[in-house]
Amino acid sequence: EEEGDTCAICFEPWTNAGDHRLSALRCGHLFGYTCIDRWLKGQAGKCPQCNKKAKRSDIVVLYARTLKALDTSEQERMKSSLEKEQKLRRQAELESAQSRLQLQVLTDECSKLRKQVQELKALVAQHNVSASKQPGNSRTCFPGSLPSSQSQRKYHLEKVFVVSQAGNCRVMAYCDSLSCLVVSQPSPQSTFIPGCGVKMMSVANLKSSQYIPIHSKQIRGLAFGSRADGLLLSAALDNTLKLTSLATNTVVQTYNTGRPVWSCCWCLDDTNYIYAGLVNGSIMIYDLRDTNSHVQELVPQKSRCPMVSLSYLPRMASASLPCGGILAGTLEGACFWEQKAGNSYRPHHLLLEPGGCIDIQTESTTRHCLATYRPSKSNPCVRCVLMELTCTPLTEASEGVVCSSNPVQTFSAGPTCKLLTKNAIFQSPEEDGSIFVCAGDEASNSAMLWDAGSGSLMQKLQADLPVLDICPMEVNQTHLLATLTEKAVKLYKWQ
Repeated sequence: EEEGDTCAICFEPWTNAGDHRLSALRCGHLFGYTCIDRWLKGQAGKCPQCNKKAKRSDIVVLYARTLKALDTSEQERMKSSLEKEQKLRRQAELESAQSRLQLQVLTDECSKLRKQVQELKALVAQHNVSASKQPGNSRTCFPGSLPSSQSQRKYHLEKVFVVSQAGNCRVMAYCDSLSCLVVSQPSPQSTFIPGCGVKMMSVANLKSSQYIPIHSKQIRGLAFGSRADGLLLSAALDNTLKLTSLATNTVVQTYNTGRPVWSCCWCLDDTNYIYAGLVNGSIMIYDLRDTNSHVQELVPQKSRCPMVSLSYLPRMASASLPCGGILAGTLEGACFWEQKAGNSYRPHHLLLEPGGCIDIQTESTTRHCLATYRPSKSNPCVRCVLMELTCTPLTEASEGVVCSSNPVQTFSAGPTCKLLTKNAIFQSPEEDGSIFVCAGDEASNSAMLWDAGSGSLMQKLQADLPVLDICPMEVNQTHLLATLTEKAVKLYKWQ
């Protein structure tokens, strides 16, 4: 600081008036006037600090009361560093955007390939069925044209996830693109975060993840579509239908239905549409591009019972049922809403046993459905009836069809049914065209696994509490089966 106030020749402070007033040369160095004038007279005309050529006429008197120079070298260095960081960040953002675009292209291609694989599996299953009808073939089939499983392998317990010690878990769903299983549960910290949400579990590494709060009341339905972005559709008794992104763990869209929602599903022919089954039996149709309200309401034709199950059958090159639509199940019966051109729907009432139907599940490739009935006076046990969905033309000239369901096989469980459980119908892990049926049995606290072709009981998967939901899945060519009680998930591996 002192160097900035003194003359570099005499080391005395310069002044702002008089003979020793502040002066400067062209090179910018400062001196007292008399000192620099005397210096240039006898030192061959050079600046005493930098040795640049100077003469007496270069001396400039500076009119300043005080003179201080701020040290900005650190600021300039930081500014240069900031510019470098901003340049690197812009480059990283550009690379990230390009990677996201490539990922979207690859996921779309993957979805197309998955759909082609499903169609090929359906063709293989139909070929197996036709082959089984040939004379001399030893494979036995029942009237629904489903072959029996010949495998000796079984499901073995792989992992137990404790979801909620307090209980009240209800439904689950599996996201194929993320290899993630989500289970509904009440908030683990209801004092701070009331309501209900889902617990995420990675099936790839068998580890449970975080809890995501979604609804204020109990969740009754969870569903993933064929989209690759991991959007979870959830239905709850708080009169809302919500979409939650598993990428950000946040709710991205909420639809107010006006009534409690009992079930939900995606449209598998157009991923922009979702469906909500209400407590009065209506089906609300929503378009993701319209964030305000529903675009259509399908009103029940008969009784206004809660919509306990909702599933979508995609269009497929199938001889029995080529058209797509919604299979809706209430406590009083079932209806197949055939999707026509222009997003219009035509109802086809399916002949089910009157009353007592608590669940309807579908197997899209073989066009079968599974209806579960409560015990009654004529049938004292829980029954799961496998039915084939078919359609016949109204007339030879018209394009209209009549859709119907034909019972194929009946599976019996225990005499107790106090809960609305969800069962499963799915293709055998052996991929031999056979179909498995798995249903919860409250009487024995287990999940019973049948071979639909022979009707025989293959396994009894024991649980500590009644099984509420069942979910088959495939991860890295490994076939798994998840069973849910109100407290835990048991994961079984096919081997």
